[in-house]
Amino acid sequence: MLFLWLYMFYSCAGSCAGLAARGSPAPPRAAPPLLPGEPGEESSLEEQRAAPDAGSSISSFFNGSGTKRLPQAIIIGVKKGGTRALLEFLRVHPDVRAVGAEPHFFDRNYERGLAWYRDLMPKTLEGQITMEKTPSYFVTKEAPARISSMSKGTKLIVVVRDPVTRAISDYTQTLSKKPDIPTFESLTFKNRTTGLIDTSWSAIQIGIYAKHLENWLLHFPIGQILFVSGERLISDPAGELGRVQDFLGLKRIITDKHFYFNKTKGFPCLKKAEGSSKPHCLGKTKGRTHPDIDQEVVQRLRDFYRPFNMKFYQMTGQDFGWD
Repeated sequence: MLFLWLYMFYSCAGSCAGLAARGSPAPPRAAPPLLPGEPGEESSLEEQRAAPDAGSSISSFFNGSGTKRLPQAIIIGVKKGGTRALLEFLRVHPDVRAVGAEPHFFDRNYERGLAWYRDLMPKTLEGQITMEKTPSYFVTKEAPARISSMSKGTKLIVVVRDPVTRAISDYTQTLSKKPDIPTFESLTFKNRTTGLIDTSWSAIQIGIYAKHLENWLLHFPIGQILFVSGERLISDPAGELGRVQDFLGLKRIITDKHFYFNKTKGFPCLKKAEGSSKPHCLGKTKGRTHPDIDQEVVQRLRDFYRPFNMKFYQMTGQDFGWD
């Protein structure tokens, strides 16, 4: 009887594997995660378009590589707040698996469907968390309802930064690609004489955090959203990562021993990156030198953001100290 059972098992294993090979497209080879600063860091992931999911129980048994799952946690914002740093730091944790590039599913690619989105995800084992980050979700009106429709239990992380500094950083990034754009000062105002701020300019609009958060709170309770300080992510990365690990229900594995401060770049770097024994800093697109901005313009922006900041502090129960 034992010999008969073994014969049937191995016969099935061979034939099932053969049928899978003949009847289903081979799963695509996972593209290596893009390192920060490489060209295409914020690409639309066309190169990672999915073939039909082949993660059956039989194939999982034979390849032992886990299963592709929809993300249980998403870094939803904000642009130029420190989202890339947070993702790279989190990927050091053995129980976190994340997409390297930005899927932009809930803003640009939603019509492709959840199966397409899931196939972009890395394979995970039981107990591991699947994550992605796309900072533009925070300011996309449709994103909260779409993520809630996928899973009401999705944990959301928002990395926020002084909105004035964030706007200047945003402008600096655009300037590096389009050197002939108007000055920061001219883009800030609809009318500089009256001091009327142009809130239609995305660099200004993104920093009105309270306005965007109101939209998210229509679909998610405040306790399901973690707000990470971009400033503290630089000054105390281990402390902020501790909060993030607690929020995600992970053991606190990422600690001070994982970081060193790079004086040239002006921010912390990893002593060892994911899957490497070498130190790793974010690429040359991070930590660019900001242009000198008229201090009167900076002060007017601070005055403009102050009431929005105060409201954001009240909504989140955190004082980020931007004034």
